[in-house]
Parts: sequence; C-alpha cells; structure tokens
Amino acid sequence: MNILVTGGAGFIGRWVVKRLLEDGHSIWILDNLSSGSFENIKNFVEGNEHVKFIEGDITDKQVISSVFKEEFDLCYHLAASINVQDSIDSPEQTFTNDTIGTFIILQECKKHKVKLVFMSTCMVYDKAIKLKGINENHPTKPVSPYAGSKIASENMVLSYYYAYGLPTVVIRPFNTYGPYQKTTGEGGVVSIFINNKLQGKDINIYGDGLQTRDLLYVEDCAEFVAISGYSNKTNGHIINAGCGVDISINDLAKLIVNDESRIKHIPHIHPQSEIQKLLCDYSKAEKLLCWTPSVDITSGIEKTQEWISRQIVKGE
Repeated sequence: MNILVTGGAGFIGRWVVKRLLEDGHSIWILDNLSSGSFENIKNFVEGNEHVKFIEGDITDKQVISSVFKEEFDLCYHLAASINVQDSIDSPEQTFTNDTIGTFIILQECKKHKVKLVFMSTCMVYDKAIKLKGINENHPTKPVSPYAGSKIASENMVLSYYYAYGLPTVVIRPFNTYGPYQKTTGEGGVVSIFINNKLQGKDINIYGDGLQTRDLLYVEDCAEFVAISGYSNKTNGHIINAGCGVDISINDLAKLIVNDESRIKHIPHIHPQSEIQKLLCDYSKAEKLLCWTPSVDITSGIEKTQEWISRQIVKGE
C-alpha cells in the first residue's frame, strides 16, 4: 500500500515506519521536526525509493492538500503536541496542533477516501479502579488541555465514520517506552530514569511516586498501530493497547537503579493533571486483532538501557 505517516520522525512514529516498511509498503513521512528528528528515520529514507520524507506541519492546509495529491491507501496520524505541562502553559498551541491539525487531516482523508488511524492516548482516561483494568468503555476525564484536545479529536474522527462512512479507528496506547525515546523533558519516564542512572545522577520522582503506569514496549506498540490500520474490523472502534500490568513509579525507579539512596522525591509540577492509576485492559485488541504484547518490563528496560548506553558512548 501507499501509506502516509504523520509524525513519522518521532519516537513511536519511526518504529511504526520501520514496521510498515518490513511489511512491504511505500511510505510518505510528514513531520515538522518540532519534537521528532530526521536522524530517527535517516536510515529508512536515504537510498530507499519506497520512503519519502516531507518536512511540513499538519496545521498548514496548503502543505496537507499538496501531500494528499499522492494516492494513499491509509493514513496513520501520529503527529501531535504531547507534553502535558506545555498544554497547561499554552493550551492554544496544543489545541491547534492536536485538534485543528487532526481536523485538517480528516478533511483530506474524507476528500480522497483514505482510511485514518488516529493516535490518541491513555491520558484521556479517568484513573483505574483498584485492580480493575481500563477498557474502552471506561470514563474519560480531561484533566489537562492535552487530554481535552485528544478527546475532541477522537470525537471528530469517529464522527466522520458515522456521518460519512469514512473508515477511521481511534487507538489509545498506554505508556510507551523504548529506544529512540527522548531522555530529557516530560513523558519518557523509563528513558529518563535509565539515562540518569547511567550518568550517575539522582532519580527524581514527582510527588509520592505511588502513581502507577502500564508500560508498553515500543515495538509492541508499533505492531499494534500497524495492524490496527490493516483490518476492516477496527473501523469505527476505539482500541486500547497495553500490557495489563501496572507498576508504581517508586517500584519502577527501584527496578532501574537498584539503589534507593539515589531516588529522590520532588514537588509535582502538575498534580491536578496526574492520573493516579493507569492499568490497561487490552482484551478488545486481542479479540479484534489477535494482538498481545510480547516484551515484559524487565526485557524492555534491558533493551532500552542498551540503546541509551550506546548513545552515551557516541556522545549523543
């Protein structure tokens, strides 16, 4: 197939591109490189006639219209502003990128009859209740403008399925980690902790560290993203992906550094937008797509640490 991947130079995007290429497709990558990096996809693009990179923004109607002159069979829409604190500080920017940008992509998909896979987030959910995992019918709770923008986008994406018959699917991966994730800033807790460990720095935990996360290894995530676009069974659906196991941030830090003297607690920068317990019920993905995660947290941390170690040696 001919496939467009927005945000394809980002952390998850580059793994999705890799998977799609392994499956024999021709790929167009659209990214404004605001958070992604051409280095992430350089090996895929250079010397490969089946990959084309376009530097452009999803909010630029002229750019998007030009891109869609290609005849795509499928569009994976991963481009977004994903930083929670940034969304609190600058909600207009997040809304513009995540909601208006998605609308612009939707319009082109409708015009050209292209299936759209929309990358949402587990951050749209209210917290899990005790040991019960979060399924797709679990209540949503927009505790940050980021989550609010994603929920708005989800509703638009699904409305095009119901109103126009456009094949669309909303996917909600849980907390994804692995090689190529940034080791600074917000969001990549596993990568940040590993990097600090290897650099001899303290592991800083926001708040009490009792908040839990369901950590999904990035190659498992990329497989889920790819196959969610292949199947007609997904059309009109919201689908979760996670491991079905959560771990507290305190326990994650101990697992990574194994030295409690290096673990520090610091004031939370946005406690009002913290989701205390995230635990995925991925049974719908298993039923519709026969998808299950294959990499456990211990193996995933080892793979991620090996990659970060190599970057440190190379001075990157």
